[in-house]
Amino acid sequence: MLCGRWRSRRRREPPVPAQVAASVAFPPPPAPQDGSTRRPGLRALKKMGLTEDEDVHAMLRGSRLCKIRSRKWQKERLYRLQEDGLSVWFQRRIPRAPSQHIFFVQHIDTVREGHQSEGLRRFGGAFAPERCLTIAFKGRRKNLDLVAPTAEEAQRWVRGLAKLRARLDAMTQRERLDHWIHSYLHRADSNQDSKMSFKEIKSLLRMLNVDMNDMYAYCLFKECDRSNNERLEGAEIEEFLLRLLKRPELEEIFHRYSGEDRVLSAPELQEFLEDQGEDGATLAHAQQLIQTYELNETAKQHELMTLDGFMMYLLSPEGAALDQAHKHVFQDMDQPLAHYFISSSHNTYLTDSQIGGPSSTEAYVRAFAQGCRCVELDCWEGPGGEPIIYHGHTLTSKILFRDVVQVVRDHAFTLSPYPVILSLENHCGLEQQSVMARHLRTILGDMLVTQALDSENPEELPSPEQLKGRVLVKGKKLPGVRGEDGRILSDREEDEEEEEEEEEMEAVEQKRGAKQISPELSALVVYCCATRLRTLRPAPALSQPCHVSSLSERKAKKLIREAGNSFVRHNARQLTRVYPLGLRMNSANYSPQEMWNSGCQLVALNFQTPGYEMDLNAGRFLVNGQCGYILKPECLRRPDTDFDPECPGPPRTTLTIQVLTAQQLPKLNAEKPNSIVDPLVRIETHGVPVDCARKETNYVLNNGFNPRWGQTLQFQLRVPELVLVRFVVEDYDTASPNDFVGQFTLPLNSLKQGYRHIHLLSKDGASLSPATLFVHIQTQHS
Repeated sequence: MLCGRWRSRRRREPPVPAQVAASVAFPPPPAPQDGSTRRPGLRALKKMGLTEDEDVHAMLRGSRLCKIRSRKWQKERLYRLQEDGLSVWFQRRIPRAPSQHIFFVQHIDTVREGHQSEGLRRFGGAFAPERCLTIAFKGRRKNLDLVAPTAEEAQRWVRGLAKLRARLDAMTQRERLDHWIHSYLHRADSNQDSKMSFKEIKSLLRMLNVDMNDMYAYCLFKECDRSNNERLEGAEIEEFLLRLLKRPELEEIFHRYSGEDRVLSAPELQEFLEDQGEDGATLAHAQQLIQTYELNETAKQHELMTLDGFMMYLLSPEGAALDQAHKHVFQDMDQPLAHYFISSSHNTYLTDSQIGGPSSTEAYVRAFAQGCRCVELDCWEGPGGEPIIYHGHTLTSKILFRDVVQVVRDHAFTLSPYPVILSLENHCGLEQQSVMARHLRTILGDMLVTQALDSENPEELPSPEQLKGRVLVKGKKLPGVRGEDGRILSDREEDEEEEEEEEEMEAVEQKRGAKQISPELSALVVYCCATRLRTLRPAPALSQPCHVSSLSERKAKKLIREAGNSFVRHNARQLTRVYPLGLRMNSANYSPQEMWNSGCQLVALNFQTPGYEMDLNAGRFLVNGQCGYILKPECLRRPDTDFDPECPGPPRTTLTIQVLTAQQLPKLNAEKPNSIVDPLVRIETHGVPVDCARKETNYVLNNGFNPRWGQTLQFQLRVPELVLVRFVVEDYDTASPNDFVGQFTLPLNSLKQGYRHIHLLSKDGASLSPATLFVHIQTQHS
């Protein structure tokens, strides 16, 4: 029973009631502000099984590594693994806020040895490759290029980070909770005496993102203070943590099925699985879950599941909202390319705005790491006979075409085996076009598609399965330099102006003379011949499957609005690429959903710009093994389809989501202990226009620890096979826009029913583990 109420921070409205439930909210801990060495928190590392590891111990002691930014900026800095085993502290010339002195192991994407980054290839030539390493991060954070004093020290960091990442990936959600809470205990224990005063407990609670009434907090403290000495230690601390980690809403569900004996038998667990709507809810499956998740060996031997085992199951991937069967390639990959949504990037080379931002080959590496299968190369005349890539007539920096092709060779198929399309925007003369063709052939070798796979049907698009491990070139094709109407064909993206101005620009271009296309480059264009879309062909017999049209978002929207079903039929037969308006100077994005509704395959976005648009893109391509290809719904594949996204018909599906609780929401300002979030949950559906909706809960005041809502949100959907569901958590504010806390987006068809945990992601797509939402999901089809 509560001894007090949550303290009001800044709201005049009456607070939404919140109960102390769930488990603990812990954002990643900041590092010490100075460079001093502390006694390692061996408890945390012991739980990871790494207390005796020599590499990890060397990282705890720290290393002086040289950070490389340019030929002139090369600074030695101290790097040291923190006691939690989850973050690395690093020295700065000018001290900043503690959170600005760390990076987290869970945010590392890859660790590369040697000169395997753009930075080290350009600026690290003076250092032996065996002393060099690159830490590449998920999201937008720049690579960290480092040089160790010796090859052995470099290897210690490479091996040590690999072990920490592997152990972190293998940890269950419950182990992560335990690990994180003890790392916070270590920080809150100000005098490091392994005892917790009430003042230190209050400090711990603020770290855990909860503003608890002093009276209630002291009641909880005293209930655990068995020795009655105003200090918690040993078993008393463990009891306090167990109380914090209680999940009353899970206990209620568990007791509903377990009955008076408070354990679940295999048949009782099977009943729960049936009510969840699980496929294959058999007795054998229930028995297998008990063997996998039950922690008590005696219970396991008797085929019983305790509350702890039940919580382990619901917090596991099998208990998550995403259908685990959809995490692997499960769709038919033998259909023509035009039958798939294909993950596509615009201005792939940019890492920031398209006016003055830097260009980098690392941007291509990151795009491929996110499952991108169609990347753009803006090719211009470069010095020394070498073509370059940059955003023409702007201040963006330049990179070599050759270097980008090498990155395609080395990184295009690390995540997905399915084909990559190189979308060439060609501004080069004949001589450097020939150089481009030579680089493509010599660097890519057999990866490059140079002739039709089926010589008897050269105009038919092959399937992703047939093109595994292959690279396609999208560009202009000889001999069709002029179209049937006499206009010049171009592989450049269409002008962004209105139709009348577009005609004027074309006239100027004709007078100047069109850029010629070299035969060598033309020969590499096999299945993706760039053409300008003037009219939609009325019959399938007149379609040209190997022609690809590039449309600005404005023209695509116009076709969707005016052509409707004709545009859908066109996209059932051949590829269409859509790209953002050139007026988006800051590289902002448009919503891709509208384009997917009409069957456009190559919906190109600025991958470097986070936001809900990229959340939708990540959600669309989250499934099917994250291979970058998603089979379109049947209504978008049939050549004679009558589907029109503007007139989809009556509702067919009711989606009902009960938002129950949240756990471990991150603090938005780690530097302000008293800054606690006031969370609300918004659920959005994205599909055809009439299926787009957003509904939200009330906010819970001052509680990112274990907020509780118990509110039900319902959606009526007409085309469920196109719907994406986005779960968003925000920090409510009366005077300004709400602050983003976390989100997760996935296709409705991959959303499992029943009681589920939603594992939240940050704005740039990184995991916020262990932050979760707990919901109940029900879908009813009419």
